[in-house]
Amino acid sequence: MTYAEYRDLKNSGIKWLQDIPSHWRIKRLKFSTELVNDKVSVEESSLPYLGLEHIESWTGRRIFGEIANSEGLASAFSTGDLLFGKLRPYLAKVHLAEQEGLISSEALVIRSKAEVHSAFLKYYMLSRDFINIVDSSTYGSKMPRANWDFIGNLPLLLPELEEQQAIARFLDFKTAQIDALIAKKQALLDKLAEKRTALISHAVTKGLVPSVPMKDSGVAWLGEIPAHWERMLMARVISAFEQGWSPSCDEREASEEEWGVLKSGCVNYGVFQEREHKTLPASIDPIPSLEVKAGDILMCRASGSKHLIGSVALVKKCRPKLMFSDKTYRVSLQSAMIDSEFFVLVMRSKYLREQIELSISGADGLANNIPQSSVKAYQVVIPPLDEQQIIAVTLQKKIESMDTQEKKIAKAIGKLQEYRSALITNAVTGKIDVRAWQPNQEAA
Repeated sequence: MTYAEYRDLKNSGIKWLQDIPSHWRIKRLKFSTELVNDKVSVEESSLPYLGLEHIESWTGRRIFGEIANSEGLASAFSTGDLLFGKLRPYLAKVHLAEQEGLISSEALVIRSKAEVHSAFLKYYMLSRDFINIVDSSTYGSKMPRANWDFIGNLPLLLPELEEQQAIARFLDFKTAQIDALIAKKQALLDKLAEKRTALISHAVTKGLVPSVPMKDSGVAWLGEIPAHWERMLMARVISAFEQGWSPSCDEREASEEEWGVLKSGCVNYGVFQEREHKTLPASIDPIPSLEVKAGDILMCRASGSKHLIGSVALVKKCRPKLMFSDKTYRVSLQSAMIDSEFFVLVMRSKYLREQIELSISGADGLANNIPQSSVKAYQVVIPPLDEQQIIAVTLQKKIESMDTQEKKIAKAIGKLQEYRSALITNAVTGKIDVRAWQPNQEAA
């Protein structure tokens, strides 16, 4: 849908804002808001606690889940306060509080003054341009943070209060529509993921031939397996583990001449992604023995997300000068017993995922990990090597078809997210005029 534009514009004098409606004012953020800095002991307070992990990036929605760390001092906030994540601001953690509570000290608590509508302020601080400017100001390479001295001095565009409310109503309605479409497409992705897991799990525990004789595996949760397959501990098929190294790195991709360190997410969902890395500073010497090469098998050892721990990928190709981190294992296999492709499929199966999740140590957060001793103790069922290879080739063709569908859906989700972000930015910076807009103008 095409929206009206403001006719009477003026030069804002600010490069990233460009022209704005002539009747809009510009004030520094700190003059129209108040930074609330009330520190409270989490242990002594009965107020609910929020970590930044409880705020969804780019939407501001509250995420309900376990608390990673709720000790020490936190910032108290009230209903209507805006919570802005100053740690890694490119994540765009911006939440409008619907009740009072406590927030991690890694967030700023910002309270609107009378001339600012709190929902308008939320969208303004969620706008793409605002986030980019804040992110450009950060200090610290490993844990980049922004500070209020910079944020408070940024310009805030101020239409009249009634116009701010109209913009917020428009964005509430439109973002809800977009989010509903994204949720439907995400549900399709979830179904595809379930289908893939079921397909893999059946093939690596029952084989591809339904009529093959079966036997009791000896494990109740595993049930019957082909009679000629063998159940064993993972220790029998793994010959060695190596753990990587995580020096303090620059938050950017390395050039071809530079060394980089892969993030633990480089193997998410069984796919190796070499671009998931950070640059090793020139002042730190690399460890060439940790360089990743084609044929390596990498396993995520530690992550803030339990469902990503134990993710395994076979490296088909990799640019030079990338090392794996200490949150990652490089696994060597007994090649006479297990095929690399089959091993990766086994690690993606339901029966292995269940064992992985039961063996994870540490509370929710970055302490989550799987020790080598646990990996070695996993129960696996292994067919003859030639049958492993047939299963791997057969499954790969079916998985590739699913992957193609997933990519199309993911691309559509990406476009919707881009449209959502652009719509917010255009509305709060005066690129579109929604004063006369009404919900009944378009279908819900």
